[in-house]
Amino acid sequence: MANAIVLYELTSSAAIITINRADKRNALSRALIAELTVAIERARSDSSARCVILTAAGSVFCAGMDLAELQDSLESAKVGSSPESSPIWDDALRLAKLYDLIYTLPKPTIAAVQGSAVAGGAGLVTVCDLAIAVPQAKFGYPEVRRGLVAVMVMPHLMRHVGERMARFLLLTGVLIDASEAVRAGLINDVVEADDLLNRAQALAKECAAGGPNALAKTKEHLHQFSRQATSIEDAARASAAPRLTEECQAGLRAFFAKQAAPWVG
Repeated sequence: MANAIVLYELTSSAAIITINRADKRNALSRALIAELTVAIERARSDSSARCVILTAAGSVFCAGMDLAELQDSLESAKVGSSPESSPIWDDALRLAKLYDLIYTLPKPTIAAVQGSAVAGGAGLVTVCDLAIAVPQAKFGYPEVRRGLVAVMVMPHLMRHVGERMARFLLLTGVLIDASEAVRAGLINDVVEADDLLNRAQALAKECAAGGPNALAKTKEHLHQFSRQATSIEDAARASAAPRLTEECQAGLRAFFAKQAAPWVG
C-alpha cells in the first residue's frame, strides 16, 4: 500500500488515518476526498476503533484544495454559469459531505497536525473534536486572496474561535502560528514533533475510557446544540458559486503565474 494516498492503521484505542500525498502537499484532490471518506466510514463501522486520529505524511498537513485540479475544472466551466451545471458543484459537495461526516462521527476525532494546515486543510482540523499541532504548524484561510470564499468552514471556525477572530482570519487571509492557534481556541495544544502521535494516542486513550454509547450521545447533543443554520448543500453551493466568477478565475491565474492578484496594488 506504499502508493495509497490514505493509510489506515488500527491501534489499541484508535484508528490512525494518514493523508499520504506528501508530494502534492496533501492537497485535497477528488481522489483524496474520496479515499478519506472511505477511511472515515471504515472507522465508523470498525468496532475496534474507539477513536479516530487524523494526521498526514510529510512536512505539510494539508495545503487545501488541489488548485491544479480546480483550474482544469474552471477551464471547462463558463463564467457566470450555475454551479450545479459544473463539475465544481460535485467537488464542493463532496468536500462538504466529508466535513460533515467527520464532524458528526459518533466517535471522538483528533487532528494530529504535523505541519501547516491551510484553507480546506484548516477546515479538516476544525471539524475534528480535538486538535494538537507541532510548533512549526501554521493555520489560515487565504481563500479571499484568490477570489474564493471559505463558506464551508465558517460555522466550524466560528464555534472554535468566535466571530471576531473568525472575521480576522477569513477577511485578511493571514496565517497564524500554532501558539496563536491555541490562544484563539483553534487547537488544544502544541506538541513537539517527536511526541505528536504519542500525545494523540494518549488523548484517544482518555476518550476511549468513556462508554461508546455515552461518547456517541455526547457528540450527538454537541451537534444539536451547535447546529449550523446552513445545509450541506447550501454551503457547497455558496462555496462553488464564487469559483465561476471572473474575479476568482483571474485570481487563480495570477496565483499559478506567481503574480499578484489583479486587485492588489
